Amino acid sequence: MIDHSPFNLFLPVAVGSDHAGFEYKEDIRQFLAGKGLAVHDFGAYSLESADYPDHAHAVAQAVEKGECSFGILFCGSGNGVVMSANKHAGIRAAICWNPPIAELARAHNDANIICIPARYISQEISRHMVERFIVTEFEGGRHARRVGKIPCR
Repeated sequence: MIDHSPFNLFLPVAVGSDHAGFEYKEDIRQFLAGKGLAVHDFGAYSLESADYPDHAHAVAQAVEKGECSFGILFCGSGNGVVMSANKHAGIRAAICWNPPIAELARAHNDANIICIPARYISQEISRHMVERFIVTEFEGGRHARRVGKIPCR
């Protein structure tokens, strides 16, 4: 189990991807399970062509409703899933490409979904990013004021 998490890890972690991110999603699902975390997999379930909005919306809805602690999304560039997830009230999805960006997404932006570009980073880097995302706490303060200016719809 990962220590010092700002997330409610009694709830499952939501994961999703399209076909381009399928292998990364599977790797992260196993990585999180190895850390003792429950995972709710919203697909894709194979390398067969899949539409990223279907899986991004399912993950975002689970986080939005409080059914999952946070979300992890993968697609080829990360752009499709981040755009789809951010259409949901209370979702702050961030596209990340290295561990320091993942940490800042949490610390400064209170991100609750991390979006990862599977075609541009290694699986090892994605594991490091997810771990940094999980353990980093939102700093609040001036950042809370800024995050508060993001409309929730």
